[in-house]
Formats: sequence, structure tokens, C-alpha cells
Amino acid sequence: MERRVPRGSDRVAKLRLALFPALAVLLSGCLGGLQPPGLQAFGKGRAAEDAGRMQAFANPGSTAGFPLIDDLRARRSVVPPAGPFGQVAAAVLSGSSGATVAQLQMARLQKEAVDKNWLPQIGPVVTLDSLGALAAQIVAEQALLDNGRRRAERAVAAADVEVAAVSLAEDRNDRVRQGLQLYLAAEQARAQAAVASRGVERMAAYQDMVQERVDGGLSDLSELQVVSQKRAEMQATYAGDMQMAERSMADLAALAGRPLAGLRGLDALGAGTAVPLAVLRAQGEGARKLAMAEADRAGSLPGLVATGSFEEGGFKPGLRLGGATFGFGTGAKLRALEATPDLVARQVADAEQTAQRRLTTLQGEIAELRLRQTQGAEVLRQTMANLDLFVERYKAGQASLLELVGQYDGAVRLERDQAALVYEIAEREVEMAALRGQLVDGAPM
Repeated sequence: MERRVPRGSDRVAKLRLALFPALAVLLSGCLGGLQPPGLQAFGKGRAAEDAGRMQAFANPGSTAGFPLIDDLRARRSVVPPAGPFGQVAAAVLSGSSGATVAQLQMARLQKEAVDKNWLPQIGPVVTLDSLGALAAQIVAEQALLDNGRRRAERAVAAADVEVAAVSLAEDRNDRVRQGLQLYLAAEQARAQAAVASRGVERMAAYQDMVQERVDGGLSDLSELQVVSQKRAEMQATYAGDMQMAERSMADLAALAGRPLAGLRGLDALGAGTAVPLAVLRAQGEGARKLAMAEADRAGSLPGLVATGSFEEGGFKPGLRLGGATFGFGTGAKLRALEATPDLVARQVADAEQTAQRRLTTLQGEIAELRLRQTQGAEVLRQTMANLDLFVERYKAGQASLLELVGQYDGAVRLERDQAALVYEIAEREVEMAALRGQLVDGAPM
């Protein structure tokens, strides 16, 4: 049999086919890519401190777990479930539209779809040649070297799930915060209305006392008019407080979807130490940015895809080199992508500082309000004791009615302020628990 000697064109074609994968490896190696999947790095290299910093976020190459969701699920509410706060929380949560729940479910489905992106892709291809003839074929593609792009896409989908979970936690906690603040506003208005009601009764007693003095010729009608006017002012204050309470409860009923009548009193919130939700959001968004940067970098490097087409003539295997586009700005683009970890670390640190500053501010305000509460209670006690002395002095003609009315007006204002301090403290405690994401349990996440 005659041995066939390869022609020069055949040898050149085979040489080119062998050089294509080698060229892909060399080009991607110069740009810091196309390493084996288990050894792939972000860029040309990463210093030890950068590697430690990356551990603070979700690993772009891992979709096995959801650390942020695990954190959210482990959280327990500081709201007592059996008290009025717990009833308000349950009511407003049941009245939620569930938009963030649907968003989380959608993110989970999208991740489930992306988790299969490593499998071969099969689809029809229809072409039209220059003669107007149609050719149809089935093409299968399997990525051999994609520089970690598909892995990064899975990491992006996983980060989307965690960000959606944080959004759900923020929505649930913010909804409970709104409900509790409306309830506290109603309770504060009712407490201040009780103070105003006692003031109306006290001024009615003063009015009777002045009427007796007018009848006895010891006072004139001007003093009776002063007392009547002050009594009318306190009645208006009482009506305003009750109107505020009704409006707050109406807003709460609209938020919950049903009226919440019969709730009274306050609950003591438990201590919270969880990481603020704003920090978890920054971590989740940071993990997504890292994964997207990894995917962008992988798309800038050469890739190798195995193809197979099913035509009328049978199965035809092949290789396709693509994915790499080089321009004058390619180097700057890759350097910008390499700076992503540092940007993410700074953004997370900024979120931590902002959340801690807000918590520190609220703690300082609570301490200040409690100090005012202690000092105001003593001042109120002394004021009420002095008020009884003023009444005796007025009856004896040693003090004017204006002094007596002014003294009592100041006592009522101080008592109203003291009544409001309790609810202002509770409102700040509710806000702190909302910032930490501990107004609701994380189990239904």
C-alpha cells in the first residue's frame, strides 16, 4: 500500500489547531487568568492581607452555603410575644403584602437556574446561505476553559439570594417598627390626655372655690374669668390628645389591616447584640460586586469551548476559541476590577461605622431621657407639694389667683412632659431593635 505523505497545507492546518489552545493559555496567563478552577485567583495575585479581607464576605467561588441567611435565621425577637408589643407585631406582619417574600423566592429560583450553568448547552441553529438555502442543525457546547465565569455567575446568583433575604428582614423589621411607633404615639397621647383630664378636674375645683369667693365678695368676676379660660384651655388640650390617640390607632389599623382595640400598656424589650441589618446588606452587596467583577474579568480573557453539531451528515466535533477582546483600555479595566475587594471592604467598614454611630446616638439619648425622668420626678413632687401651699395662701388672701393658676399650669406641663418621657425612651429602644433586625424572629426567613 502506498504511504500517503502529508502535504504542506495539512501540516500547517494541524499546527494551527495545536497552537490555538496554547495561545489561549499564554494570553490568559499574561493577564492573570485561565488557571485551573481550584487555583484561580482574582487578577494577577492577591496579597495576604487582601486574602484575609476577602474572608469577611461571601466567597465568590462558593454557592454551597448562605452565611447571611444563616445569621438572619438565628435571630430572635426582643419583643415579648404575649404583651401588647407582640400583638401589634403579629398584626402588622399578617397585614403585609409579601412583596419582599416574592422577591426572595424569585431570587432563589434564579439561583436554582444558574446552578446548572456548568452543564452543556444544547440548542438549534438555523442559517441562511448566499443562495437562499436554509440549513438547520443541533449544536451542543461545553466550556472547557472559561476562567471561572460560570462559577462567578453562580456566586452572583447566590449573593442576590442573600441580598433579597436581607431586604426581607429589613422590610419585616421596619413594618413592625412603624406599627410599634404608632402604638406608642397612641399610648403617649392617652397618657397625656389623662394628665389633661386631671387638670380639668383641678381647675373645675378652683373655679368652684373662686365662685364662692365671688359670691362672698372676696373676689371679682375677672378672677372667675381667668379660671374659666384656663379650664377651657385644658379641655382643648385633652380633646387634642384624644384625637391624636384615635388618629394613631386608625393609622395602626390601616397598617395591620384590622382594628387593634383594647391594647394598653408597655413591654420591656430584651437586650439586643446582633449585627445591624445595614452591615449585612453591605456584606451581601459586596459579595455580589466581587462576583460580578470576577465574571467581568473572566469575560475579558480567552476561553475554550468544545462544540458538537448534529447535521444530516452526522456528528461533527470541534473547538472554539473566543471570549477575549483586547483594546487600549483592557489593562485599566482589569486594574479597576482588581480594586473591587478594597472598595467592598471600605463600603462595609463605612456601613459598620454609620450603624454604630446611630446606635451610640440612640443609647446616649436614652440615657439623657432617663436622667431627665429621674430629675423631673423629683421636681414634679416638689411642685405639687408647693401647689397645696399656694392654695392655702390664696384662701388666706396671701397669694393672687394668677400666681396660683401659673403654679398649677407649670405643674401640669411638667407632668405631661414626664408622661411623654416613658414613651420617648420606648420609641428609641424600638428603633435600636429595628436597626439590629431583632423586632421579628428570623426563623420564617
